[in-house]
Amino acid sequence: QVQLAESGGGLVQVGGSLRLSCAASGRTSSKYVMAWFRQAPGKERDVVAVISSSTGTTYYTDSVKGRFTISNDNAKNTVFLQTTGLKPEDTAVYYCAWKRGAIITTTPALYTDWGQGTQVNVAS
Repeated sequence: QVQLAESGGGLVQVGGSLRLSCAASGRTSSKYVMAWFRQAPGKERDVVAVISSSTGTTYYTDSVKGRFTISNDNAKNTVFLQTTGLKPEDTAVYYCAWKRGAIITTTPALYTDWGQGTQVNVAS
């Protein structure tokens, strides 16, 4: 099992920035995929960004392209989500997810481990 610890959420004004972090510990692997999902009240959990630790391949949902950047530090088993130009519609609980392997996926059910989530609130 892999434990994921998110941090970096908070309250920010429209147009502001936050840097989310997710540190993995436990039975990690040298090849893994980590993703950020988000869930707003009354809505489904949707993918935001994904990164493969071994290939460097990334994916972004259309609504965050050009505003968010996912990156990782393999030595620390940590993934980051730099958010800029935040909008009220970015308000949600952001979850970090982990799966073993190299192929990225946007399907939540394929991720084996999840963090507890960190709240991001964007005030207009």
